[in-house]
Parts: sequence; C-alpha cells; structure tokens
Amino acid sequence: MKLIEYRRRYKTITNFMVIDLLSLKNGLLEHVASRTDAYIAAMPKEIRKAYGQFFTSKEAASFMASLFEVPSQERISILDAGAGSGILTAALVQRLSFEKAVKSIEITCYDTDENVLPLLRENLEWLSSHCGKDLTYRIIEENYILSQSLEYNDRLCQFVSRKYDLVIGNPPYMKIPKEAPEAKAMSDVCYGAPNLYFLFASMGMFNLRDDGELVYIIPRSWVSGAYFAKFREKLLTAGVLKHIHLFVSRDKVFDSESVLQETMIVKIKKSQKTPDCIRVTTSNSNKDFSSMTSFDAPYNVVVSGAERYVYLVTDEHDVEILRTLNALPCTLPELGLRMKTGLTVDFRTKEALRDEYSPDAVPLLYSQHLRHGRVKFPVGKSGEYLVSNQNSLKQKNCNYLFVKRFTSKEEKRRLQCAVYLASTLPGYTHISTQNKINFIGCSHKSLSEDMVYGLYVLFNSTVYDQYYRILNGSTQVNSTEMNQLPVPPIEEIERMGQMLQAETDWESVDVCDKIINSRILNAS
Repeated sequence: MKLIEYRRRYKTITNFMVIDLLSLKNGLLEHVASRTDAYIAAMPKEIRKAYGQFFTSKEAASFMASLFEVPSQERISILDAGAGSGILTAALVQRLSFEKAVKSIEITCYDTDENVLPLLRENLEWLSSHCGKDLTYRIIEENYILSQSLEYNDRLCQFVSRKYDLVIGNPPYMKIPKEAPEAKAMSDVCYGAPNLYFLFASMGMFNLRDDGELVYIIPRSWVSGAYFAKFREKLLTAGVLKHIHLFVSRDKVFDSESVLQETMIVKIKKSQKTPDCIRVTTSNSNKDFSSMTSFDAPYNVVVSGAERYVYLVTDEHDVEILRTLNALPCTLPELGLRMKTGLTVDFRTKEALRDEYSPDAVPLLYSQHLRHGRVKFPVGKSGEYLVSNQNSLKQKNCNYLFVKRFTSKEEKRRLQCAVYLASTLPGYTHISTQNKINFIGCSHKSLSEDMVYGLYVLFNSTVYDQYYRILNGSTQVNSTEMNQLPVPPIEEIERMGQMLQAETDWESVDVCDKIINSRILNAS
C-alpha cells in the first residue's frame, strides 16, 4: 500500500511539473509582450517613429512564428534584424520550445535604438533562462545594412557570411534618399528613393541558408510598380513565395500605434524549386486569427508577367478574373495610348492659380471636376484656372479618359473614371490637369469619341476594378501599373464605346458590366 501511495504521489508531482513546464513555455511570449506594452506606453511615439519602429502584436508574432517549417535538426539559428523588444524572437523561441528535435537555439538580433536595447537584452536573457532549451544569443548594435555591405557586394573575397536557418522580422518602414549609404550599399535592388523595409528583406534573404525560410511583416507596396521592380526580381530569383497573409482592415495591423499602412505577412523559402501553389490567408486584424480564411492559389497566377508582379488573390473568383483578363492581347502603350499623371502640382504653382476666368487662363482640372462619369467645369473651386507660360503645365484640349489617382479605403471603387471630350470646353486650345488625377491619351492625335467611351467601359467596369485591387493593395492608382493592364484590341474597345453611347444611362457601372460581359467575359 505504501508503494502504491508513493507511486500515486510521484505521478501527481510529475504531472504538476509537466503542467508547470507547459505553462512556462506558453508564457514566454506573454512575458515579452507585457514588457513591450510597458515600453510603448512609456516611450513617446515621435521617438519610435524616428526609427521607423512599429511593434508587432503578440498574436501576429505568434502567427508569424507558426508559419515556419522547422527543420528536423538539433541546432536552430535565428536572425531577427531590427529586433526592437524581441517580441518576434520570443514568439519563435516559444514555438521551438515545443519541438522535441531541437536541443539548442542560437539567436542573432540587430538593433541600434539605444532606448530599446536594454529591454531587448533583458528579454533575451529571460528567454535564455526559461525556454527549456540551450539558448545563446548575441545583439549586434550596428547598422544591419552597412555592417554587411562588403559581404553583400562580394568584396570580401575569402569571407563567408553567416547564414541562418530561420529569419523573422518587422523591419523599419522608412523612406531614405537615393544617395543614402544604405541605398548605395544595395544599389542592385534600388530604383529612386528606396524604403528601408525592402533593403532589410533583401539582406535577410542574403543571410538565409539554402532551403531556409524568411517570415516578414512588410507593406504591400512592393508587389507591383516600377520602384520595386529590381527588388522583386532579386527576391523572387533568390527564393519562392510560400505563404501570403493579408489584413482586411487597413488600420488594424498596428492598431495600438494608429498606423494606416497596407501591410502583409510573407513567407519566402530560399529555393529554386517553384511550388505549384501559394497559401493565401486573410484575417480582419492583427489580434484575431480565429476566423482566418485560407486559399491555395496557383503560383504562376500569383507571380506573373515580365515585371514579376505579385497578385494578391484571396479566392478562386480572383484567380478567374486574372486568367480571363490576362488572356487579352494588348496593353495601352501597345495601342499607342498611355496613362500619365496630371501635369500641375497646385501647391507648387500657387502664383499661377486663379479663381476666375481671364483671357490668358486655361482650365485646371481637379478630381472634384470628375462627377458621375463626366467632367463638370467650373464648379466654383478656388484655383481652377491656370495662367502660366510653362508649356510643361499644359496639354492639348482633346479627348481623354480621366481617372482619379487617390481614393479612400472606404470607397467601393478604386478606379473612378470620367469621359472628357474637347467639346466640353470649347474655345480652349489647351487645358491643364492637377497631379491628383491621371489621364489616358495619345501623344500624336486626339482619341476618337468611340475610343474614350470604350476606355470608360473597361475601367468603369467591376471586373477591371477588381483586377486592379488584386494587383495593387494601396488606395493610389498608379499610371505605371495601369499601363500594364491587359486590354482588348482598338477595334473592340471602339465597338464597346459605340455600345455605351447607345445607352441612356451610360455612366452606370451596371451598363459597363453588361457590355464587358457580352464582349469579353462570356466570350472567353
């Protein structure tokens, strides 16, 4: 009986020890997150913003850590550049603490913010003492980009740079001048004024071992556009996209920071083997992943075209839209057309603006003049006339399709268009356009009225609006991207324009959708 009782007591004690250990492991992230929250509360936002520093929620950190396919090996090396408080590292350590095969963890963190470094050091020390694994760490208090620029550019002939199994990060989001040392150090991925976040991502891939994985939370801006073309080429040549996570709510990614940032989470594997599919998930915010949607999208649909655009599809309907429109044979430049940004930056030419007509003035068209598919002028807006001798601020008064450059997140449509005919403003040989609108025209002749109305059918339709939203996650309509959109031949566009003009309520989206469905979608 005594032996039985002893065994019962021993089993109970052992169970308590197991429960306590599990509790401790599950509390690793919680501990670091609570200390991070205290730091955020104590440190003025202006100081943190100067470093491009926005902290990841514990829920998002845990989700990011869950995305890794942990290699079956005893030692795991981790890199967290721009580590901040170490919350992402904590989430990954908590994940690894449950991996039986993992015996030791080596952590490398980069950060230069003297305000957060003491907290980072304390958190790493705490993780080392409580994770249940052999954990070692080092903090490199150097500029992450510049400290490795020689290795990155292959200027240290016999030096082999350190490589890591897992790279995790929330890099600084901050534009830097094109002359900045970081930009010069990574000129192979820069075009114009770069952003630190994609320099960090490129360097992260450089630091990753073959078949290793990188998980970053970064803005969506890199998925399209000319400014990121070199970065996309570098990134998607070095590795393959395995997972994309999108946030439905624009302002809920760094909600404690009040950041309005179109943000995404990506997992990239350093491999040349292109997978069949990319896992795409979505959640409403960075705090709740319980109602997350999931979809496996074909890789060659998501990553497509000579520009290596990354299309942000979320379901089979999005994939079908891409497949249908990508089958169209032309782009605007191939038809002799081009979308351009409006010519006049009004706040830089205040001296040339007028509120009322004068014989030497030309109409200056703003987005406020685009109303219900038409251009209405004047509307009594201040500065809607321009008096200037600068030819660069003027364009011929001929037929155009106007498209707003900026819309709000809450608006139903991203592409908001208006037909402009030269006859709208008779008596003027020239007009001007503010830079918050785009216009489609032809450099050597005026577009036919049928062509303008046909372009309106395309870009006022639901399917083209959806296509553009898949391509570009921001609220800005970019002329470079619009010039890459697939379109039908000229004859088909003009035919659709004729069909539109025969309608009484031609401005409506429903009418444009009806024509598109009959001529393109159902025809395909």
